[in-house]
Amino acid sequence: MPRERFKTLTEQMYYILLCLTTERSGAEVLEAVRDLTGGRVGIGSGTLYDLLELFAAEGMIRQTRAEGRRRSYVITDRGREMLTREYERIRAQCADYESLFGGRSGNG
Repeated sequence: MPRERFKTLTEQMYYILLCLTTERSGAEVLEAVRDLTGGRVGIGSGTLYDLLELFAAEGMIRQTRAEGRRRSYVITDRGREMLTREYERIRAQCADYESLFGGRSGNG
């Protein structure tokens, strides 16, 4: 059975949508993800542009400007809903962890 598209987001997908709450070009998204995560999350250019195309086709982002090859995007209401669903899913995972470990690290 094929996986339902966008039932969950990968870490890269999540951060791309999160960074597009402000209008940005692809290069600006890469920089924003790196800055926001302190370099913990990396996204290759090919992956970024494939995901931007996919998100646009699904109505999760929209193109706002095109200047030569440089395109800018912003999240749509549909994309914001997906981002919120993923945030709530991650929060539920954290709550499950905390119920077992009381907010401590699971290392002891």
